[in-house]
Amino acid sequence: MAESHSTSGPSLNVAVVGATGSVGRPLIAELIARGHRVTAVTTHPELVASHPSVRTVEADANDSAQLVPVITGHDVVVTAIQYAKTDHARLISSVRESKAPLYFVTGGSGTLLVPGTKTRVMDTDVFPAEFAKSAAAAAHFWKLLEQVDDLDWIYLAPPPGIGPGERTGRFRRGGRELLQTPDGTLPGISFDDYAIAIVDELESPSHIRDRFTVAY
Repeated sequence: MAESHSTSGPSLNVAVVGATGSVGRPLIAELIARGHRVTAVTTHPELVASHPSVRTVEADANDSAQLVPVITGHDVVVTAIQYAKTDHARLISSVRESKAPLYFVTGGSGTLLVPGTKTRVMDTDVFPAEFAKSAAAAAHFWKLLEQVDDLDWIYLAPPPGIGPGERTGRFRRGGRELLQTPDGTLPGISFDDYAIAIVDELESPSHIRDRFTVAY
């Protein structure tokens, strides 16, 4: 099981697009706790808590004219947004234009593969119909990203059971397949521990141009 740790390397300058969402908020908290600097990019700047290490900027991820100047100059660009409401090609183009050394995508669990098969979780009979639209959007974004070879990117797919919960610092890392649990239940993780996994990867990238997952 992975344990959280404090950064021992240089401070990163990270742009978080989707700063006020369920993933963005704990991610920013984890970044500043480890001594990194953050540009919080959101359409709701009033919801970002004030902090000396956080610069808040109002910008729309679908508007390249707004987004590119905001994310340019950062070590990492992270997008933690609803891909069903996003112009995928435009967003990837904006990140490419910013010349960020690393693009980190928080994706969807439906893109994970059923263990031992080539079947996506979203294509199984048990996948909830209410999540079909968002899963299809995340899968489309992944398909486009997979073709990008002139930008370093990482795609982290959460487990189906991601949600509010305790910050434990203990979780498992996997690859492109859904991580199984001993009792057969769907794997999960708290938003806080998911944020730890993101920052761990940002500090020591090991999945460049690849997809991986984490879960308890």
